[in-house]
Amino acid sequence: MNKIIPMEDMVQIIKEQFAAGGEKVSFTPRGCSMLPMLRDNLDKVVLEKPADHLKKYDLPLYMRDNGSYVLHRVVDVGEDEMYSMCGDNQIVIEKGIRHDQIIGVVTSFERKGKWYSCKSRQYRIYCVLRVASIPVRRVESKIIRFAKRIIGKLKRTLKK
Repeated sequence: MNKIIPMEDMVQIIKEQFAAGGEKVSFTPRGCSMLPMLRDNLDKVVLEKPADHLKKYDLPLYMRDNGSYVLHRVVDVGEDEMYSMCGDNQIVIEKGIRHDQIIGVVTSFERKGKWYSCKSRQYRIYCVLRVASIPVRRVESKIIRFAKRIIGKLKRTLKK
């Protein structure tokens, strides 16, 4: 049975668990920014305490400066140890994430009753392809917006 609790409370539990020596925490994430990998309120993730430095393709839970909590993929690590993040279902890269904002890192996830390791070869290939597709998804998004605008104009013209 899943109990829905506010993310602020969940993060407090995660931090307490890690501070007490706990190595892993599992929860069900909400939102659609990590589609197709993670589905809203259906799949589970296992977080571990973050290492001293994240690597490209890691999947951390972090807190933005505005206080919101996000589970996005590392798409770049700057020389200044600032991270750039992007959800698998997004096209805008969020830059300037500091290591002190990182709460935990996903090490495995459950989808449709099956568990997957974030160290598996298939998962790593998925990550590389998903990050590499960001520029293509940007173009695709522009094409879709343009097509919707044209279709809207045609519909308005035909109604006259």
